[in-house]
Amino acid sequence: MKTAKPDALRYAGRHHVVIGILGLLFSGLALRAGYLTVVDSDFLRAQGDARMMRTEPIVAMRGMIRDRNGAPLAVSTPVTSIWMNPRQALAAGTDLSALAHALALNPSDLAQRVQHNRKKGFIYIKRLLAPQVAEAVLAHDFPGVYGMTEYRRFYPEAEATAHLLGFTDLDDHGKEGLELALDDQLAGVAGIKRVVKDLKGHRVQDVSLVKAARPGKDVVLSFDSRVQYAAYRELARGVAEHDAVAGALVSLDVQTGEVLAMANLPSYNPNNRTHLTTNALRNRAVIDMFEPGSTMKPFTLAAALESGKYSPRSMFNTNPGTYRVVNKLIRDHENYGVIDLPTILTKSSNVASAQIAMSLPRDTLPHMHQRLGFGERTGSGFPGESAGRLQPSNRWNPVEVATMSYGYGITVTALQMARAYAAIAAGGIERPVSFLRVDGPVPGKRVLDEKIARSLIPMMETVVSQEGTALRAAVPGYRIAGKTGTAHKAQGGGYASDQYMSLFAGMAPASAPRVVTIVVIDNPRQGGYYGGLAAAPVFSRMMSDTLRLMNIEPDRSAERLAEQHRLPHPATWAHNGREG
Repeated sequence: MKTAKPDALRYAGRHHVVIGILGLLFSGLALRAGYLTVVDSDFLRAQGDARMMRTEPIVAMRGMIRDRNGAPLAVSTPVTSIWMNPRQALAAGTDLSALAHALALNPSDLAQRVQHNRKKGFIYIKRLLAPQVAEAVLAHDFPGVYGMTEYRRFYPEAEATAHLLGFTDLDDHGKEGLELALDDQLAGVAGIKRVVKDLKGHRVQDVSLVKAARPGKDVVLSFDSRVQYAAYRELARGVAEHDAVAGALVSLDVQTGEVLAMANLPSYNPNNRTHLTTNALRNRAVIDMFEPGSTMKPFTLAAALESGKYSPRSMFNTNPGTYRVVNKLIRDHENYGVIDLPTILTKSSNVASAQIAMSLPRDTLPHMHQRLGFGERTGSGFPGESAGRLQPSNRWNPVEVATMSYGYGITVTALQMARAYAAIAAGGIERPVSFLRVDGPVPGKRVLDEKIARSLIPMMETVVSQEGTALRAAVPGYRIAGKTGTAHKAQGGGYASDQYMSLFAGMAPASAPRVVTIVVIDNPRQGGYYGGLAAAPVFSRMMSDTLRLMNIEPDRSAERLAEQHRLPHPATWAHNGREG
């Protein structure tokens, strides 16, 4: 009994020590918890957010491209791209073979790609999938594999507008055509948001918007999609009927300078560029340069009238159908004898054109061409536009000037030619070429005297007549003014004897021109190669649709309409399409 008391006291002491220690521990924990809660809360919250919270980009939608009437020409549709965090996927043992089969990829190629990028945190696996396809893949919940929303460009008119609009790349940046030229306006600005993700990388919650995405601006073009389709359809028909290598067509609004249509063959489908070739990619209407042949003769006549030496009643002796300038023998298709100024266009006389050029100061004709914009870009802003080529002044020798009078020794683009003819149609006023819709009157600069420009139009009307070279350019109910052109193609430092550029440049209605159209057929190999045979019918069909779609009233009287329909006998058609 005497030893019980010391033992009890000893155990009681230990009890108090344990309680004291536990109390100190709990007090320390409480103090630490209080310190972390009050003093270190911001630090801890930041550390937690760093492990669970992420920032993600918000993809901005690219602006829509519309035609002048609001019809969509280029739209962006949401799609899903599959991406991977290789470090996470490899650590989690993701079944790469199953992922490859789900995405219709080669398993060995995918495994090689992942291993090659094993230290990275992001690689694309497959981009721009239809949302339902991507959802089916993501439903497998492959570790380290995620989806992100992007946008893919779609072109409803496909081949008909391919060269005009161009296309965008995988990142929705403009790469060709107006998509490239207007990229700054069309491209949006991406945004940023904060999200919470779990340990597997799945998004749990959208936390906050850091920066809102700014969509691109919509753009309204000068084109009428109906006119554009008619242009493409009729150009394709003309190229096919004549087994031509290629073709180009440009239509301008005379009053505003707006491009109403621009078509090229061969074309491509911008929605599926798997088999796209560089030959099909080229916008020939603004890039290809060619010698325009007799379509330059109206400008030669303008220079003649402007000089004061000639009037519409001036006569020219073209006998015997040839004319020598130094060592160059210039020929007409036949001997036209003594003809007046308008007949130079009607019959397309090279001899009379050269006689005019030789009778004027050497620099007269080249300066006329410069004034009308040849040898320089139109300023349209279209990517890759060519300037053409006007011989430098030290090359303006007699032979060069003589051949320039009927469209050789100078190269142009279809767009340049359309602008120059539009200046004649507008009474001598040149207006800026625009691919965007223009509202209101458009100022221009005078490049020809109004009286001279107006006098050229009835002369060009004679070309589209029984006596002229382009009866097939006629449009029922409308007066048509224009000029044919047929030029040998340059080849190997000379000219190919069996390859041609066939052209028709015209305007309608001739009484008050509203539309100018240029048709270029590259090397027609069947059905005749003259401009009046290959290019003029394309002009006729396309212009007929254009005038109807634009609600432009007919200007041909019933008597002249009946005369127009009295077509010549087929035996004379070969002659009725010929020109120099």
